[in-house]
Amino acid sequence: MDKAAATSTPLPVRTTTSNDGNGADSGEAPAPALELGEPVSPSAKLVEDFYIIVLIGVSTPVNHPALRAGIEAQLARYPHFRSIQVTGKDGVLRWAQTTVNVDDHLIYPSLDAAAVAADPDMAVEDYVASLSTTPMDWSRPLWEFHLFDFPTSEATATTAIRVHHSLGDGMSLLTLLMACTRSAADPARLPAMPPLPARRGAIYQRPRPPASAGCLQFAAWVWSFFVLAWHTVVDVAGFFATILFLKDPHTLFKRVVSHGGVNRKRIVNRSLSLDDIKFVKNAMNCTVNDVLVGVTYAALSRYYFRKSGDTDTDKEIRVRSMLLVNLRPTTSLHACVNMIESGKGSDVKWENRLGFIILPFFIGMHSDPLDYVRKAKKVVDRKKSSLEVVFTHVAAEVILKLFGLKAAGAIFHRMISHTTISFSNMTGPVEQVEFCGHPVLFIAPSGYGPPEALTVNYQSYVKTVKVNLAVDEAQFPDCHELLDDFAESLEHIKDAASSLGKH
Repeated sequence: MDKAAATSTPLPVRTTTSNDGNGADSGEAPAPALELGEPVSPSAKLVEDFYIIVLIGVSTPVNHPALRAGIEAQLARYPHFRSIQVTGKDGVLRWAQTTVNVDDHLIYPSLDAAAVAADPDMAVEDYVASLSTTPMDWSRPLWEFHLFDFPTSEATATTAIRVHHSLGDGMSLLTLLMACTRSAADPARLPAMPPLPARRGAIYQRPRPPASAGCLQFAAWVWSFFVLAWHTVVDVAGFFATILFLKDPHTLFKRVVSHGGVNRKRIVNRSLSLDDIKFVKNAMNCTVNDVLVGVTYAALSRYYFRKSGDTDTDKEIRVRSMLLVNLRPTTSLHACVNMIESGKGSDVKWENRLGFIILPFFIGMHSDPLDYVRKAKKVVDRKKSSLEVVFTHVAAEVILKLFGLKAAGAIFHRMISHTTISFSNMTGPVEQVEFCGHPVLFIAPSGYGPPEALTVNYQSYVKTVKVNLAVDEAQFPDCHELLDDFAESLEHIKDAASSLGKH
């Protein structure tokens, strides 16, 4: 079914000069027809019901003219941000450039003044929750800025950016955000990029030992490929088993479908200290991601045993998460930002480039808090020695092409419904940035759409890591207590790491 009428030439971006935000211009000529462009990618079709929400807190009141001008000059110039999805005469869904009235995308919510005065944080949270049951207008490019120009506990003003997932995945949108910001210390330059990871090549690459290496070292190199192949076979078998019959046990975290079939999502977040996380990382010789997975194990365990009343703390419950993994080259963030800055932004590929890993999560109580991180490191290291993420991405593309969107969507939703949690971790700017002249205090991405009761996203920014939870609010009315569990779990793990080497 067409999401808009297909018509023959792209229109330029336009903005209105009125301040009422209704985007009305007088005396406009009739709109020219639309020119159909590239087909919508299979992965974009697969996430038709998925949306990304990014909360950004700034330290100044909203400068409306500067924000409008900045969005027009930066964000609205990118192809998918000035396009809609249109079905052509050949039945193929394609991107078509259209008019972008920036004022149509700047939304100023009418909130109850008494509710804002009583609890501004909750007023913002309630409104963002309402977005999960509010459809977007498919006749316009699928992005919106919802502006809250009043102080909260963390910011002078807050913006909730809602973007349809077909415009890009979290990493591509983070790249775009980085390209649209400037260093707060020097607005003439881009912000400092996150450091490149140690691995630069493909995950299946194993550097060949030098010619001077002994037989044992060469044998170990050859053996590593056998291990990679075996782990991949095991993980692929688990992938098919999950589609067919393998379900996680019912726990407090497993989604319960409401009678109406619609579960409203509430999005909440909490700031964690990146210095504390790095302290644990260095003390245990692991990665930041290992620590965050360990903190998640600990937080979910605390919540489960407190809320369920289960007194058998010796047992361990195994549930699984869908860990989203960026398949772009490890240097892509830096390369794409540089391309955008040099005027080659149209060459950047914004489509979804994600695979996923089925990552076991272990719910249990440990007397030593560091055991959560040890277990996380063991599980994550095992998953790194597998091509599961590549296979899942390729499988999704092949299934879409062979069996169509309906079948692929059913399989994808079955995968999610047979697991329990979605999990992701992204690295953000390492110095404070400005967005359209507004100094940014925090960045908190999340989303809604997947049929899961709980989604966990981590986002670093300067010296803070935001843990962002998207929960079915009927199932997690105490979601702020769950946030407390994340903060307290990190504190206990850090204290335990501080005692290492003192005995």
